[in-house]
Amino acid sequence: MKFRLNSRLKRAGTALAAAFILFAGGAVGSYIAAKYTITPSGVQEIAKDHGISVASASSETNAKNPYVAIVKRSSPAVVNIDVEATVVQEAMPNPFQGDPFFEEFFGKDFFGPQGETRKVPRKGTGSGFIVSKEGYILTNDHVVDGAEKVKVTLPDGRTFNAKIVGQDPTFDIAIIRVQNAKDLPVLTLGDSSATEVGEQVVAIGNPFGFENTVTAGIISGKNRTLQDGGVSFHNFLQTDAAINPGNSGGPLIDLNGSVIGINTAIVPYAQGIGFAIPVNMAKQIMNDLIEHGEVRRGWLGVSVQPLTAQLVEAYKIPVKEGAIIADVQKNSPAEKYGLKRGDVIVKVGDTDIKDSEGVVFAVRSKLAGDDVPFEIYRDGKKMTVTVKLAEIKNSNGGMKSNNGKNNKGRNTKPQESTKMGITVVQNSEEFSKKHGLSESDGVVVTEIKRGSKGERFGLAAGDVILEINREKINSVSDWDRMMSKEKQAFGFLVSRRGQTLFISMSDD
Repeated sequence: MKFRLNSRLKRAGTALAAAFILFAGGAVGSYIAAKYTITPSGVQEIAKDHGISVASASSETNAKNPYVAIVKRSSPAVVNIDVEATVVQEAMPNPFQGDPFFEEFFGKDFFGPQGETRKVPRKGTGSGFIVSKEGYILTNDHVVDGAEKVKVTLPDGRTFNAKIVGQDPTFDIAIIRVQNAKDLPVLTLGDSSATEVGEQVVAIGNPFGFENTVTAGIISGKNRTLQDGGVSFHNFLQTDAAINPGNSGGPLIDLNGSVIGINTAIVPYAQGIGFAIPVNMAKQIMNDLIEHGEVRRGWLGVSVQPLTAQLVEAYKIPVKEGAIIADVQKNSPAEKYGLKRGDVIVKVGDTDIKDSEGVVFAVRSKLAGDDVPFEIYRDGKKMTVTVKLAEIKNSNGGMKSNNGKNNKGRNTKPQESTKMGITVVQNSEEFSKKHGLSESDGVVVTEIKRGSKGERFGLAAGDVILEINREKINSVSDWDRMMSKEKQAFGFLVSRRGQTLFISMSDD
């Protein structure tokens, strides 16, 4: 009995002790809960009497958000650019001109002198970023194009008058400069070729006049091509970081804090589609812009065409992508170093060529004096021709033009022949001189019958056919022989208004 009693007393004591511990723990827990809260960022104190959560420190948050450090480091070097220009404006037309009632009460010049123009000021704004302690600022050409006054405002409130140092409309890049400015912050230029799709980026600029606005996103695509005013801009970076009017010329920055692009364009009817010029383009031409005010681009001296399925079949070309040289200008670097008409270009330097635009862009990105290797196929064999580019010329490169005289005197048709609705005559020195042609070889197209197979070939009256499927055409009999063959595809080498080109079509 004594044992049982002691045992019961011990169990009762234990229960009472446990109850006391639970009560004390609950009281302490209630006190802690009333004053503190536990979050993924750590323990936070609750403000007395207001229940507002106040973080004890922000270091962990910043460590998890790299954008904060990038913006703090980069924003001071991103500037606002205000420009002023004078533009010519047509006078407002008078819808009541000649109305006696209106002119009696309002006068003839109510809408201004009719038929006259006037000069009016135009203002614009954009962005830019400082790239050197000497005050050089990188921006878009379209931001400062035609500007008579340029003013730069730094985020610290300092303003400077700026001078346009150099412009390149081909790449839409310009450099301006502020002088006598001390302690300028500078952004580091990165390597845009190493940028990958999916990489996180930050865009900083002045959209709609809101200074140093920051947006973030990813690189959505690379090597995009844009068309503007008949000019192709190649190799753009596409991003979903918001780019709005006023952002033009601002930097696109990677997570290392380096500039990888220059914010340039948007698709106005879409969201999340903006474009930036790869910064490697700017690095390539900056010295020329600073030293000469323009880019001394390399000149090759060829005209190129895209490969078509018909050309590939007719000329037995061993590749399906590339560009074919249609013409080589006389005394050009291409002629000097051995490129020939009919060569298929598949690579320029380190750039693989998919079409004729690729050749134009690759050469346009090179400078005068550069030694550029061209990987080509000639007669089915792969080879490399290295060309030293000359300085581009503003003229047409000495190419001949017949000034439209090739349509004269069509009644003279020696040795005429018609195949597939295409009528040709024998060419000669006398015939070419009389009709203003630039070639005296081959046969000349004088007529294309409507509705014929030949009409689909794309030939035109006045064309001089020099080759068919790589075989030279020296006479009308050569023409008859080649056109009588059972061919599924025809490739014509044609001289048209002084320039040669390839025309291809299937006979089906």
